[in-house]
Amino acid sequence: MRFEGERLIAECTAYDFKQELERKKIGKWLKSVSAFADSEGGTLFWGLDNDMNVIGVANAQSDMEFISEKINAHLDPVPVYSLNPAKTKEGKIVLALSIPAGGQTPYYLNLDGRRVAYVRKGNESVPADSHELYNLVLKGSNRSWDSLVSNELREKHTFNTLERIYNERSGAKWEESLLESFGLVTEDGHLTHAGLLFVDHCPIKQSRVYCTRWAGLAKTDAINDSEYQGNLLMLLDMAKNFIKSNTAVRWYKLPDYRLNLPEYADRAVEEMCVNHLIHRDYTELGAEVAINIYDDRIVTTSPGGINSSSNLVRLNPAEITSKRRNPILAEVFSQLHYMEKRGSGLRKIQDATAMLPSYKESELPYFESSREFFYTTLLNVNYGMTDADFESLVEEEMNHGDKHTQKEQNTPTKYPQKEQNTPRKHPQKKLGKTAQAIIDAIVGNARITRSELAVLLDRSEDTIKDQLERLQARGIVERVGSDRGGYWKVHIIK
Repeated sequence: MRFEGERLIAECTAYDFKQELERKKIGKWLKSVSAFADSEGGTLFWGLDNDMNVIGVANAQSDMEFISEKINAHLDPVPVYSLNPAKTKEGKIVLALSIPAGGQTPYYLNLDGRRVAYVRKGNESVPADSHELYNLVLKGSNRSWDSLVSNELREKHTFNTLERIYNERSGAKWEESLLESFGLVTEDGHLTHAGLLFVDHCPIKQSRVYCTRWAGLAKTDAINDSEYQGNLLMLLDMAKNFIKSNTAVRWYKLPDYRLNLPEYADRAVEEMCVNHLIHRDYTELGAEVAINIYDDRIVTTSPGGINSSSNLVRLNPAEITSKRRNPILAEVFSQLHYMEKRGSGLRKIQDATAMLPSYKESELPYFESSREFFYTTLLNVNYGMTDADFESLVEEEMNHGDKHTQKEQNTPTKYPQKEQNTPRKHPQKKLGKTAQAIIDAIVGNARITRSELAVLLDRSEDTIKDQLERLQARGIVERVGSDRGGYWKVHIIK
């Protein structure tokens, strides 16, 4: 801590100020010790008023001994803490009790015959409710909800959907042993909670998604709505299909192929749905994933926020620490190539949207969180555009295609002639259905891989590779960056 004159400049995110040490009402400050240890940590200061003006304590040594004694006597387990005095230039002393987030939660306060664990909500320390206490117990035992073992036996359930999608997306062949490797089945044949979420007939009641298409910009009249319940892979497909059927793709017929101008990027939609399905709080029984589609946006919410405040706070994806509430679910979706292990899903949502032809900087997706819920908002990049706006966009893209072709003709290359991307030699040649489908898929998801295209279009990877090479040779699509970290770009050539 540091001072500016007689005022403290607090350098911690959560804190409480006390003018003096209350020796007869120790519960007033001991509950904050419990709450800080059970939450994200914090600091208690003595010798300050609520405006952080320094008042000072009268007997620092005696107060420090009293604080340590009461923490050791009334907190179970005793949290890690540090207690330090700091002196201003005028000689006034402030005591700072720093408590980091604990690893043995819950930290109970035993006082007056009561045993209570506290949590931090905003700037208050309040008793943990049953749901919060359950999660604190899981955290303290170093377990996650999805790793808990159920009473259900493997022999009574099937994993046909998981097996089919694994074979399609992983490039490997399904084996029974993978169930145990993934953490879906125990050695003695019992299903974990994660396993129950992947069986064909999922018995987890809170594994639901509510989807609604609203008329206009608010929750007034519903145009369409559906409720889906089942395993996570089914919910992912149903959610994506609902969004696809309730949003639009504007398109224009050009001389060489059709130009699609979707409202939302397919990759952004998929990343959003995956994120909310695997990172939601499944211990919360009274809330499910909800997808609300308005004229100008899609808002998806799920129980289990990452912000300690009860208020809704806008988040910066670059500053969010990747914490997997359900690590087994995340690992399975990673093996299915729905997500990467690095936890970059939020940035991918923004990146995929930014690649849409009609995207503007004001339409960047954003994320919000309270203590209870997490929100993702995708903005409709076509909302508010007129016919003239679309025609201007098409003309601009076609002109850009001409410039791109001219640049390729005039720029020397270090590669052999046979590897150059030359302008197309047959201007009147039309694209086949597979080539057009590839272009449509790339417009919706610029980072789509060859294997994903093969699954999406029901073609072999060799066919997809051949089609992409032809499209590149004609200057219609371009690969920007590496095979692993790059993306596809579509060029309109007159």
